Amino acid sequence: MSASPNEFELAAQAKPLSLPRQFLLFLMENKKWWLLPIVLILGAVGILALFAGTGAAPFIYTMF
Repeated sequence: MSASPNEFELAAQAKPLSLPRQFLLFLMENKKWWLLPIVLILGAVGILALFAGTGAAPFIYTMF
C-alpha cells in the first residue's frame, strides 16, 4: 500500500452530506431543476395531510 491516500480514501474520510444537500447537488449537477417544484408541492401536500389528521383540521379547512 502506498503511504499517501488516494482520492477514494480521502472521499471516504469526508463528512457525509445531509439529504437536502445531496438533493441540491443532484439538481445542480444533473440540471434537473424541473424536479424542485414537484418535490415542494409533494412536501406541502404531505404537511397538509399531516395537519388534517390533527386538531388543526378545522383551521385548515377554513383556509380553503
